[in-house]
Amino acid sequence: MQKSPSNIGLLVAIIVIGCWVTSITLLMQWHFSFANPLVYLFILVQMHLYTGLFITAHDAMHGTILPNKGINNFIGYLCTFLYASFWYPQLYTKHHLHHSNVHTEQDPDYHNGGFWSWYVTFIRNYLSIWQIVIMAALFNILKLWIPQANLLLFWVAPSLLSTLQLFYFGTYQPHKGEHNNKYFARSQAKNHALAFFSCYFFGYHYEHHDSPGTPWWMLWKTRIEQK
Repeated sequence: MQKSPSNIGLLVAIIVIGCWVTSITLLMQWHFSFANPLVYLFILVQMHLYTGLFITAHDAMHGTILPNKGINNFIGYLCTFLYASFWYPQLYTKHHLHHSNVHTEQDPDYHNGGFWSWYVTFIRNYLSIWQIVIMAALFNILKLWIPQANLLLFWVAPSLLSTLQLFYFGTYQPHKGEHNNKYFARSQAKNHALAFFSCYFFGYHYEHHDSPGTPWWMLWKTRIEQK
């Protein structure tokens, strides 16, 4: 199990969170036109940054941000709340159930079905009524100061699109179908640029299950080593 060097994981987490905060702050103030193609590019950029928040929280679940457990978990709480008001302890428990019961009925990430039925089941396993209430309340408070179009395009839409990105590249593609290994997982072809932009190297999913203590930004190295 490969832990990140002391403090580097925290620095990477701060960079990801800082990029998300900077981006969403600027986008909330942008007086844009729907005819501007940059609008749709920035939706994708914001989607990728949302995915980065979740991946950072995921690293916290494996204790790879910082050896200091309190700070490590604080980053996890912060990222899951910023992502969509998720409750970190619930995600922590379910994610470790996935690792210990992969591809079984006890695996909250697995569903024996097609893409959309699996996606709906996946979302229902993690979504709660309280989370919806909090997000709805935040939306109605924020729209007192922020244009509703900005909130919908750069706050709501990227978060929803990010769930598809995380599900497709981090759950569905790696775990669908038949497997001939103990992790019931496969990895995408080795292409580090594609692996980063698709899901922060989590397309290298066999490697993640084989070395869950390797943080996302070091995962590409295990793909080279294991080929």
